[in-house]
Amino acid sequence: MNTFHAVLLGIVQGLTEFLPISSTAHVTLAGKLFGLIDAGATESWTSFLAVVQVGTLAAVIAYFATDLLQMARSITGDLRKHGVTHHLTRYSLDTKLSICILVGTVPIGLAGMFFSEVLHGVLTKNLYVITGSLVTLAIFLWVAERAARHTRDLSTLSYKDAVLIGAAQALALIPGSSRSGTTITAALFLGLTRHAAARFSFLLSIPAVLASGLHELWSLTADPFQFGATNVIIATLCSALSGYAAIAWLLKFLMSRTTMVFVWYRLGLGILLVLLLIGGVIQP
Repeated sequence: MNTFHAVLLGIVQGLTEFLPISSTAHVTLAGKLFGLIDAGATESWTSFLAVVQVGTLAAVIAYFATDLLQMARSITGDLRKHGVTHHLTRYSLDTKLSICILVGTVPIGLAGMFFSEVLHGVLTKNLYVITGSLVTLAIFLWVAERAARHTRDLSTLSYKDAVLIGAAQALALIPGSSRSGTTITAALFLGLTRHAAARFSFLLSIPAVLASGLHELWSLTADPFQFGATNVIIATLCSALSGYAAIAWLLKFLMSRTTMVFVWYRLGLGILLVLLLIGGVIQP
């Protein structure tokens, strides 16, 4: 790996982590095209990505820092005023949103506990699996755009909605699905506006990405700096900067536009991967 690879991989990781187009698909494709993924020893590549993903976590926390602080203040204030109560209507909207994020994180936590070995085994970098996921979610996102009402904002979010969106986030453990892609699609089916769907998707990703990152770092089986300490640092910084830019851009984009551009992009990338696989340019 050289500096060019590090910069490009960091940018790709940051952009595709938050756009509904699958970071796994893009980073795996880039790694295979650059010849950086050793089929017989993928642990080094996995360790490298585990560190680089810290940059995307920093990006989403930095972007929503004000929101997170407000939610923390609301929780503290509501607990001081009302205590722990089943009368959730007494809580402020920020506190209820915080509870929705926690409730919505449960499905991916359970899925990670029970299916981690399967999902993080050979399937993780299998381009046939990734291609199938890219195309499948593109179809679901297209249906969501056609069928959804796009009328609800985050103030109408219920705990049932949070569980359903959280279940969709769990499906993102399947390589090529995209965490933001599955959650935004589910939120659209539930009638949220595109902007509200993306905003909740990003907020919901924070505990999941944090837990996943800590788990990956804790269970490293190879030296993450095997590709060079400088390259890892550069890739992580680029991931943070491009991730922050992706969040800001997507939220602004969805204020006035649909997600159809991502539907066509996912379909196009799926076709490209099939052609590259058939042509023997890359191995599955």
